[in-house]
Amino acid sequence: MITGLHAIMFSSQAEKVRAFLADVLGLPAADAGGGWLIFALPPAELAVHPTDGVGRHELYLMCDDIHATLAELAGRGAEVARDVSDQGWGLLAAIRLPDGSEFPIYQPRHPSPPRP
Repeated sequence: MITGLHAIMFSSQAEKVRAFLADVLGLPAADAGGGWLIFALPPAELAVHPTDGVGRHELYLMCDDIHATLAELAGRGAEVARDVSDQGWGLLAAIRLPDGSEFPIYQPRHPSPPRP
């Protein structure tokens, strides 16, 4: 029934962020028309966390070795916005997007569900 997840990032500098996703992160893309790129993503997971306030949604990149991944991304021109911190459930950091926002990345320690 569900075939995937379509996530949307909003940015005041969309062209620069699209170039970053293609050139620095190396995500393959298809042109949906007029230069509107749709990027392929690796397998995804979805978690639901409790909140006392209004619900919100967050995106995190996942990796197997956060230190190696951050070094590789830095070599491609990415800025590390937040250094690695141990959160118990995983190692968390963030890279900076061209619009100044942060994109969290983590190395999970939690079990992952089997892929369909």
